[in-house]
This record gives sequence, C-alpha cells and structure tokens, in this order.
Amino acid sequence: MMINEIDGAGWESMGHAYGPASDVPGWLQGMASADPGVRDEAFSAFYSAAHHQGDVYPCTAASLPFLFEMAGSLVTPDRGSVIELLLSIGQECLDMDPERVYFTPDGTESRAHVDALEVIGERAEVFVRWVMDPDEEVRRPAIECLGLFLADSARALEVLRSLLPGSGTVQRLLVVRAVATVALRDAAVHGAAAGWLEELAGDTAQVPEVRLAALVHRARCTPGELGDAVVPAAVGLIREIEQAETGGDDDAPRGAEAEPDVAAGAAPSPGVPPQVAAAFKDLEQHGRVHAPTTSLLEAFHTLLGDRVSERSALLAEQLCSADPGVRYDAIRMAKELIGQWRGDHSGLVVLIAGCLLPEDAYTSAAAAEALGALVPVSKPAREALAAYVEACRAEHGPGVWAARERLVRRAHQEAVRALAGLGDLRALPCVLEALDEGTDAWRAVQVAGHLGGAAGDLTPRLSKLLAEVDFSDASQSMSANALVSALRELGDPAAVPALTTAIVAAVREEQWHTAASALKALASFGREAAFALDVVRPLADAQDVTVRAAATAALWELEGDAAGVVPRLVELLDTHENDEAAAVLGRIGQAAAPALPRLRKMMAAGYEWTRVYAATALWDIGGDAEAPAVVETLLAAWAENDATSNHVLACLSRMGPAARPTLPRVREELTLLRRSGRFRSVPHDEELQSACRSITARA
Repeated sequence: MMINEIDGAGWESMGHAYGPASDVPGWLQGMASADPGVRDEAFSAFYSAAHHQGDVYPCTAASLPFLFEMAGSLVTPDRGSVIELLLSIGQECLDMDPERVYFTPDGTESRAHVDALEVIGERAEVFVRWVMDPDEEVRRPAIECLGLFLADSARALEVLRSLLPGSGTVQRLLVVRAVATVALRDAAVHGAAAGWLEELAGDTAQVPEVRLAALVHRARCTPGELGDAVVPAAVGLIREIEQAETGGDDDAPRGAEAEPDVAAGAAPSPGVPPQVAAAFKDLEQHGRVHAPTTSLLEAFHTLLGDRVSERSALLAEQLCSADPGVRYDAIRMAKELIGQWRGDHSGLVVLIAGCLLPEDAYTSAAAAEALGALVPVSKPAREALAAYVEACRAEHGPGVWAARERLVRRAHQEAVRALAGLGDLRALPCVLEALDEGTDAWRAVQVAGHLGGAAGDLTPRLSKLLAEVDFSDASQSMSANALVSALRELGDPAAVPALTTAIVAAVREEQWHTAASALKALASFGREAAFALDVVRPLADAQDVTVRAAATAALWELEGDAAGVVPRLVELLDTHENDEAAAVLGRIGQAAAPALPRLRKMMAAGYEWTRVYAATALWDIGGDAEAPAVVETLLAAWAENDATSNHVLACLSRMGPAARPTLPRVREELTLLRRSGRFRSVPHDEELQSACRSITARA
C-alpha cells in the first residue's frame, strides 16, 4: 500500500488522537517533500499529532509501514530524520509496559505500543542494510535501531562489531553503545558482548574516545562489578583525549559553539511576560551537546550514582579539560551533581568559577548561571564572580548590563545575579543600572531582595517600578509579584506606601494573587505599617479566600488584636488557606487557645501537609502539653513526604527539649547523601541540614 492510498476513514478507525485524522496521510507525504519547509512542517505536525510528547497511539502504529517505506526509498530527501522518528517511536514502546492497556486522550483503550513493536520487529532486518548506507545521517540512527530491535541478537552483535573499523569517532561511539544495548537485552550474548567491550577498552590501537566508551559501557553491562579502578581509568583516558591530535578526522571532537550574537533590546511579543519569553529562549540551549563524549560521560555519572567523591574527581578532570566543549558540558553535569547530592563541593564550585573567562562569554554565561542556581553552596566562587563582573565593566563600559552583544550581556547579567544571590554588594552598581535604565530590569528585580545592605538605594527604585505596573494587564502580574517579593525581602518600611497603593490597584482589577502577595509583604513590616489599616481591614471580609486570609494575617501583624482575628482564622482553617491561618494562629500563641480543638481535629486529616500545619500551630499555642501528639504527627508526615521536612525541622527547632524523641530521625537525616527538603532544592536542603545540626548540638 502506498501512502496516498490511505483514506481518512481508515485513520479514524485507528483511533487517531489529535487533529483531523485525514491530515495524517498528508503529513506522511509532506515528510517526503523536496521542499525543506514543507518537510519541517510535516515532521512537526506528525510529532505533535501522532507522537505527541513521545506518546504512541493506534495511528502511530499504523504509520510505521509507510515510515519504513519512506526511509527505504532513495528518493526520500531526509531519510535520516525518518529513521530517527522510527527510533523514537520504538524506544517509547520499549519503555511502556507490554502487559498494560493504555488510553488515548479520547478514552479509547489502546495497546498500540505492542502493535508498534511488532511492526518494527517484523521489519528490523532493514536496519542491517541501513547501517551500511553511504549517508552518515542514515547510518547513525540505524545503528541504534539495530541494537534495540533486531531479534537475532547474535547477528546484531556480529554486524555492529564489523562496523567499527574505518568508522569515524562519533559512529564508533554509537556502535559501542549499541553493543552494550544488545548485551543488556539478551543474556545469551551478554558474555560475548561484555568480553568484546573489555578487550576494546584495553586496545591502545583505538582512539581514547572509543576506549573510554568501551570502559563505560562494559561497566554499564555489569554495574554490580564496578570496581575502584574504573574511575581512575576513565580519568586517564580523558587526559589522553585532551592530548590526542584531533586533526584529520571529520568526526573529531569540536569545542563549544556559541549561539549567534544578536543585538540587545529585542522586546517580547505583546502580552508575553519577559520572564516567559526568556524561559523559551533558554529552552533553545537546553540539551545542547558540545563534545562527542558528553552523552557517554553522562551515562557514566548515572552509573556511578551516589559515589559522589569519584564523580567529583571525574568532573574535576572534565572541568579542567583543554577542550572547551568538554568543559562547557561539564558545567551542567557539575551543577546537577551539586544540586542532587550533599557533600563538600567547594572544589567543584571553584572549578566552575574558573570557567568565568572574559574572552569566552558563551562558557562564562553557563558557569555564572550554574553558580547562581547553586546559592548558597557557591560561596567559594564569590571573588571570581566579582572579578568577572568588574572585568566586564572595564572592557565593555558601565553599561555592559545592556550590551548589544547577546553573549556578553547574558554572561554579565548571570554573573551579577549570582553575586547578588550571595548578598555581595559588589553587584549593586549593575543592579541599580538595570533598574534605572530598564533593559532586562526584571532580571535585576529577581535578585535585588538579597542585597539588604543597600535597601536605601533599592527600595525607592523598586517602589517606583511597582507604581508603574498596569494592574489591568494580567501579563504584568509576574513582574508585580517579583517587585513585591523583593521589597518584602529588603525589609525597608519605606516600601509600605507603594505596597499599600499596589494592594488597592490589584483589588480594583481583581488581581487577587498579587493583592494577597502585597498584603503578606505589608504584614512583614508589622506595626510600622499600621497606617495602612484602613486599606487592610475591609479586605478581611473579601470574597476571595486568598485575599481574605492574607488580610486577616496582616490585621494581626499591624495591630495585634488577637480577639478580633482568632475567630476569623479559625473559620479559615476550613478553607484551602488553612496553612496561612494555622501559621498566624501559631504566631499569636497562647491567645489563640480557642483554635486548639479545631487544630487537634486537623491532625487527623488525610493530607500530610494539613497535619504539619496543624501540629506546628498546636505546639506554638499549647506548648509542652501538646508535645507527644505533635512529635508523632510531625515524624509521620516527614516519613510520608520528605518535602515537609523544612517545616517539620523548623518546628522541632522551636520545641527544644520536647523534640528529643525525634533525635534518631534527625541524626539519620544527616547521614543521607541525596539532597532532601522542599523541592529538593539546594537552599532548602542546606537550611534543613543546618536545622538538623542545631537540634543535635542542643541534645
């Protein structure tokens, strides 16, 4: 059957998931078009409709014969992309449970993943031919397909091994990985494949990249036999790669290739917040690989898992590599290691900081962004960040924050943000410049709150920007909330008038989330914001629950009338704002005793977070008499969901001697290697460890 013989009704009967079913044959025809634009559009449409986010539908399985036909035709202009699509569909099917029935978005039962694998398996013999194809773009995905889908594993192994001589470096790396894939999916050839990989790893006639690949994939075949010598051997091969001549091989490693430089000041589309536009620009860089060994080293790091010291040694070698591509990709790997695992990472932080080179803005931007994401662990990079910021200003002038060259601008801004995140006032001149001039001011706002020592300079500027927000434009809500957050962090009471005005404007435009954020910021100034009570008091009766809770909390902070707010807070315990209400009741303390019966009932809630909010408030109000129940509840919630740990530890810290029964669990936490805490983020985990150490020190 040819592609043009498929009719729309046939696709409808196959349970097509997205878009008109009759479009699918057209997409298949478009993928074979001689017009590159038509091809790109057709591939994009197929991925969106028939392979949406990697899903496999009945129509996806039905398309496979035609994709194979297209890939096998020498007149198809982009056969490699078609085979990559086959590879993607097949890999997704392998990751799905063959015994499970899945459902399409319209609720239809589907076992398309099983059907698709059957179709691929029946035609897998063609991969043997395609791995010999003259077109490199065809060979590369075909090699992976051969390793995954050819049922005759012994033949797959034989063909793959025959490809190694005469191939370029990248293809040889693919062959080695495919051999390991065959070994892992069929025990019958595991020994032969693993033995070949071991021989290859020790073959000094091979280039070090191939030997490194063989070493890693040999270890991947038998992870339980990973000895102490593997990492030193890998480090030695990385050094050989650095020293090797790369000329004369079309597939030789290449350094980091910078993105095209464009002029600064490009405005996002109307109605799109600049933060969102920037996030989509960042996606363009996500997943870029700058060295052929990167995916290999990523696999090695995954294999090493919690062997943090060995992974750090490996990353140290990568970060010191003479190859800029290896160095660039190592920044991301080091960021992931530090972000996921505990330990003394100061050595790696210093090496990341060593990638801050004024002559290489592309790599510097990545290094600075990583250091900013790793605050507060990135403190050892403080001086390097300050030096880089100063070097940029010296070379490009004080207006470098808004430099026309995109790479220079991005690298400088990321370094300033990282330095400001550490609370270093050497970032202040650049932050003030951004706020005054307006270019990418939102990026400066995000870190301004960390510069509390400069509140006198920052508060008037941030207040002015908040006053300029158009609250009738929903797209400006992200900017408004960022400004409110920064003013709250700075803690300067001079921000109270601007916050009060923002509350009025946000309520008028029914921007409830922003109004609530501003109310919480206002509450943080306590009695110094009492003159705003006329604005706050009516909002304690607002229809929006979030605003009502924030206003009630602000009433307590601004005037301290427990009798007036406790009944309101008890009512709020029955809403989705029960966490805010419980927290305020806890801050009120003994005067909130009327809330105790309701809080005790909340301790039996099914949701662990609700139990944590109730338990912490119960302790803060009832004290020692409530301690046994509070301790039991907090430990149970912590065991159920370690994301609650920061809240749990904060309460245990306040409990003092009453928290002694939790000491075994607190000590156990300090022995764990993987980061924990809210969102498993670096700041929350560092805070968590600090609380644990404080509790154990007092024991």
